[in-house]
Amino acid sequence: MFPSRRLSNGRSPLVRKQCQITSFFSPGKSPAPNSNPNPTPSISPNTSSLDDKATQKKPLLVITPPSVSSIDTCSSVGKKVPYSSEVVGKRIRVYWPLDKAWYEGHVRSFDEASGKHVIQYDDGEEEFLDMEKEKIEWVEAERPRNLRRLRRMSGSGSPAANKPLESDKAGAEEGSSKEASTSDEEWGRGSRKDDMEDDSEDVELEIEDDMEEDVVARSRKNVASKLSSMAGKRRKIAAEKMDCIRTVKFDDQEDNTEYKTPVDARRSNLTHHDNSIGRNQLLDVVDFSLTGEVADRFGKRHAEKFKFLGVERKDAHGRRPGDEDYDPRTLYLPQEFLKSLSGGQRQWWEFKSKHMDKVLFFKMGKFYELFEMDAHIGARELDLQYMKGDQPHCGFPEKNFLMNLEKLAMKGYRVLVVEQTETPEQLELRRKEMGTKDKVVKREICAVVTKGTLVEGETLLTRPDASYLMSVTEKCQKFDEHNTQGTVLGICVVDVSTSKFMLGQFEDNLERDCFCSILSELRPVEIIKPVKVLSTATERVLMHNTRNPLVNDLVPSSEFWNAEKTILEIKKIYSPSKHSGKSGMMDDGEGVHNLGDYAGLPCILSELDSAGQNGSLALSALGGCLFYLRQAFLDETLLKCAKFEALQCVGSLGRVQKPYMILDAPALENLEILENRNGNPAGTLYAQLDNCVTAFGKRLLKSWLARPLYDPGSILARQDAVSGFKGVSLAYALEFRKMLSRLPDMERLLARHFASCESFGRNASAIILYEDAARKKLMEFLGVLRGSQLMVQACTSLASLPASTESSIIHYLLTTGKGLPDVSKILKFFKDAFDWSEAEQSGRIIPHEGCDSDYDAVCKTISEVESGLMNHLNDQRKLLGNSSINYVTVGKDTYLLEVPENLMSAIPQNYELRSSKKGYFRYWTAEIKKHMSELSRAEAEKESKLQGILLRLMEQFSEHHSKWRQLVSVIAELDVLISLAIAGDYYEGPTCRPVIKDIKDSGNSTTPFLFGKSLGHPTLRIDALGKGSFVPNDVSIGGIEQDSFILLTGPNMGGKSTLLRQVCMSIILAQIGADVPAESFELSPVDRIFVRMGARDHIITGQSTFLTELSETASVLSSATRHSFVALDELGRGTSTSDGQAIAGSVLQYLVHETDCRGMFSTHYHCLAADFVKDTKVSVCHMACKVGKGLDGVEEVTFLYKLTLGSCPKSYGVNVARLAGIPPSVIQKAMAKSNDFEGIYSNRQRGRSFLKDKEISVIQYLMNVAETWKDGRDSQIVNMTLLREIQQSTQLLLVES
Repeated sequence: MFPSRRLSNGRSPLVRKQCQITSFFSPGKSPAPNSNPNPTPSISPNTSSLDDKATQKKPLLVITPPSVSSIDTCSSVGKKVPYSSEVVGKRIRVYWPLDKAWYEGHVRSFDEASGKHVIQYDDGEEEFLDMEKEKIEWVEAERPRNLRRLRRMSGSGSPAANKPLESDKAGAEEGSSKEASTSDEEWGRGSRKDDMEDDSEDVELEIEDDMEEDVVARSRKNVASKLSSMAGKRRKIAAEKMDCIRTVKFDDQEDNTEYKTPVDARRSNLTHHDNSIGRNQLLDVVDFSLTGEVADRFGKRHAEKFKFLGVERKDAHGRRPGDEDYDPRTLYLPQEFLKSLSGGQRQWWEFKSKHMDKVLFFKMGKFYELFEMDAHIGARELDLQYMKGDQPHCGFPEKNFLMNLEKLAMKGYRVLVVEQTETPEQLELRRKEMGTKDKVVKREICAVVTKGTLVEGETLLTRPDASYLMSVTEKCQKFDEHNTQGTVLGICVVDVSTSKFMLGQFEDNLERDCFCSILSELRPVEIIKPVKVLSTATERVLMHNTRNPLVNDLVPSSEFWNAEKTILEIKKIYSPSKHSGKSGMMDDGEGVHNLGDYAGLPCILSELDSAGQNGSLALSALGGCLFYLRQAFLDETLLKCAKFEALQCVGSLGRVQKPYMILDAPALENLEILENRNGNPAGTLYAQLDNCVTAFGKRLLKSWLARPLYDPGSILARQDAVSGFKGVSLAYALEFRKMLSRLPDMERLLARHFASCESFGRNASAIILYEDAARKKLMEFLGVLRGSQLMVQACTSLASLPASTESSIIHYLLTTGKGLPDVSKILKFFKDAFDWSEAEQSGRIIPHEGCDSDYDAVCKTISEVESGLMNHLNDQRKLLGNSSINYVTVGKDTYLLEVPENLMSAIPQNYELRSSKKGYFRYWTAEIKKHMSELSRAEAEKESKLQGILLRLMEQFSEHHSKWRQLVSVIAELDVLISLAIAGDYYEGPTCRPVIKDIKDSGNSTTPFLFGKSLGHPTLRIDALGKGSFVPNDVSIGGIEQDSFILLTGPNMGGKSTLLRQVCMSIILAQIGADVPAESFELSPVDRIFVRMGARDHIITGQSTFLTELSETASVLSSATRHSFVALDELGRGTSTSDGQAIAGSVLQYLVHETDCRGMFSTHYHCLAADFVKDTKVSVCHMACKVGKGLDGVEEVTFLYKLTLGSCPKSYGVNVARLAGIPPSVIQKAMAKSNDFEGIYSNRQRGRSFLKDKEISVIQYLMNVAETWKDGRDSQIVNMTLLREIQQSTQLLLVES
């Protein structure tokens, strides 16, 4: 037998291997030790001496330099072949006799002086070996992965960092034998202890070294050069102190070799899937596709252990994929598999099998763990480290919960949060009291978090954009007139971060234009719909007009509720008996009914319910939302303080509302009102106007831009309000903005505060949290109070503004009791209730007198008891005749009467001696003990009241939720008005206040009009271009003296599309009440803007570019009214010239003479200009340019960007080719062909003109003959003469044609 290797190598059987101390989920006994050497590199466990030597310290690994001659070696076995430098770099296995196992590595280097080799093992250790005296094997297999470990950066530079730190894990395990009886604690012990301390030190990745009880860390840099200096200086770090170092074992493992995956491998180990995972693609499908190193490490176990996840897969009801009603969200677990699981495993799989489409955050002590398929997602998306072992597992500490939850949710994953509701001590107590055999602590689902249900997050209060959750359903119907299919849609949109619900029901056309408009404005991040209910057209719209939302299909009726079920469930929540103690629930200020069958329901819900079929779909959509929110434990939390409103682009009962201009999806996208083509706000009209300092102000500005006003009176009132913040009032506005710049997102903060008052989800009292949840809640409450106070102070700074303006809006917003809620008394109450600064420092609230009657009563009782004690002290002083007698406290004994020794003779017999010191004796009396008992009870009650004071104060604040929401609305509107007021300072050139005239009173008869002088571009800032860089234009459309349409031609890149956009955006600016970049701007209100611009296709639905173009054009022709404004850019270019020209001309003819609307039509079909040049309703114009000859005769065009009357002769496309860098030879050929085409076209045009004149003469002859016959003139000579002339003209015409 081989002699024992030195203990300093760290391979002694006295030291437990990592696989032996990580018994997480271990249902059976440890594997028996293998007495025979294993020729494979896997480590055989040896646990025979484990229990009695668990507390022994692990010896340090000493790497001896080559100069040391006293190196322990094993005796040689047989004749060994001498090795030298030729084996450097080769893979090798070395047998360690004490471990009775083989360890794999490679030969790093050869030292000629000693004749020994440096062997670097795969776990990072290095050793000098005389290979002739070792039992070795050469390996031809692929080199295993590098392993990673953590090194603490904070101590790397200190002397202490080089000292070995003794681990206390063995002692901790020995001291916790009581907990070791449960499989759940065995699970937890393998990963980390429940009572470990969170460590906030930074860590960085290192090469993994040997890790048994402790984690030994050292730098991977210059390892070979430091061999001589590393002895005795390797640092050990307790595994409990490492946030991410823990090994967990789900199942019995034959191969106990444990690995960690490198970061670079981890990031590329899984098959890449698009973020469209939310579109009905389940996460388990993604996770089962293992590739690369992950497949090498986990693939074999996965294939052998989880066959029921492959072709044998069934849902919870035994249905297979492809079967009707198959539910991929659930999984059937075979009984033999369940029997092989430990209690902890079974609990995890019970949760997972019901939620296969979600990632489980499984709480274990202070950590959230991810196992099996979820671990791959955690490693890939959250950069978590795989733990050792062949079971996928990773996790993170409780303090990182919100960060990781938000990351996964925003990437499109559904996250199921499973929290502990029982501690190991409570489990042990339950087992003793109830006689249960449970070995696993209780856990419950407390949250389901997605992009649309995220209410908490590290960046949520800093991101102003709303993340909407949309529920949609529909009902097809037949229109009586044409007997064609139409659709009624019901929609519910929820912003869970602000508890805002928007409902609507409306009829939509076959193209779903209104629905497209809603989707383009709101861009919901998550969709809820009833399975197999929506039509193909609606499904197509959902696909094309959203940006990769998460889609949830619910079962109709049982999950996606109908209207009756929805109202029934809502009435339960709004039941007065359920919330009798909260007046805020029945606050009339929130628009809540209090009479009849609709008691407690918000007004809009009552209206929808009473409307019958006209509101049933909207209520059903709300029902789908409520069911989904109930699964996420958010339904009651949100509804109790929810704000309900109608979708403003449509009526709640199917009536199209007229107070707003309609901007459909093509208009919002082509004009880039809210976002550009990349999905961000850069360069948009919103970005130009966004000078808001509050997040909720930014959201309101977006809604104003998406729905400009239509009513002239409303536009005028908003213009007055914007003007009210200019001039002398600008100083007030700037002070207001300065104060608000420190304000958090109060709309979301208030909604979160209202929700945290309820014991749902993670706020439930049964949830075991190790973070200081009460302190966190207190800090949020203080933030709400200070934010509310700041909003009131900001409004107060504008108190003198109404006196200097006549704006009805400003007067309304700043008048207390009207727009501005009276919250001064409420704030004063909370200001007087407790010291805010002291509460922030101490982490608890000590209420002032008058804040809480119960607390005051307890304090009064304590005061009375303490007064009784003082009275008793005075009585004893009189009794003993010594005024120096006083109360003292010694240890835990309080109120001890300290009596001088010289009064011993006067001490009554009923005094109870408690202690003494030199010259004094200390006593208790029966009276003192009575008072102390009363005092103890009172102080315990006081502490109980203090623990509940925060929640009571939060509930009192929430009772006035409607007033706080109203205050936020006022601040938001003021913020947007000021933003619009100062936006004009950023335009290049002059700005003006638009003149909005109702056509009934404009003096222009009833013809809609638009006049702009020196019109600039709304999205070009003065700091983006040099002064005078942009060329303004005069635009006149409509009215009595002007044509209603502009037919615009001009060279490529001449500015035609730019002019169309700037006119449309100027209309929007005018109708939201903002200034327009022009010397003057007048218009009659526009009810809808149609924009057809750019070339794009919908390839998924089989719609080509041209079909998409014509579909949008069809929508314009069917929906435009005489008050609409239409902007068509190069219609018809997606097909042949003849077809495109014919379609473009016909569309223009229809819009001008049938619809009779205002508009602009740009085209490169120059013949259209000739066709419409005599049309009295069309003004033919072009964008001016200068043309000169450049090199080689190529035309060079100078763009003047000026709108000019008349038609442009050509488009000068060859000039654009020159600017684009097309080779000169190609340009020359193109120029020649262009001249040829133009010559042929010109000849044809002249020929057609000549033939047209002859045709007219022939027709005139025929008319003369008909007139002769009509008059009855029977002159054969005349008739024959005319017929001969007609015959000759016709023959000539045929020849010439």
